[in-house]
Amino acid sequence: MVKVEDIQQYGKEQFETVVASATTLQNGIQAIASAYGDYTKKSFEDTKSMVEKLSGVKSLDKAIEVQTEFAKSAYETFVAESQKIAGLYTDLAKQTFKPFEGLVSKFTPAASN
Repeated sequence: MVKVEDIQQYGKEQFETVVASATTLQNGIQAIASAYGDYTKKSFEDTKSMVEKLSGVKSLDKAIEVQTEFAKSAYETFVAESQKIAGLYTDLAKQTFKPFEGLVSKFTPAASN
C-alpha cells in the first residue's frame, strides 16, 4: 500500500533534483558565457595589436610577415579556446544530469552479474 508520506517524499526528492540540476545548469552557462567573453576580448586585443603593428610597417614583405604571424596566432588561439569551451559544454552536460542519476537508479533494475 502506498502511503501519502511516500508520495510526498518522492515529490520532494524530484523537486530537489530539479533545483540542483537547474543550479548546475545556471553556473555552467555562466562559465561558458565568461569563456566566450574572455575569448572575444583577447581576440579584439590581438586584432588591435596587429593593426597597430601593420600600420607601422614600411614594406610589403614586413606587412605580409605581420599578417602571417597574426593569422597563425589567431588560428592557434581559436583552436585552444574552442577546445576549452567544448570541455565546458561537456562538463555542463555531465554535471546537469548527475542529480538525476539517483532518481533513475531507483527505478531501473540493477544489472545482474
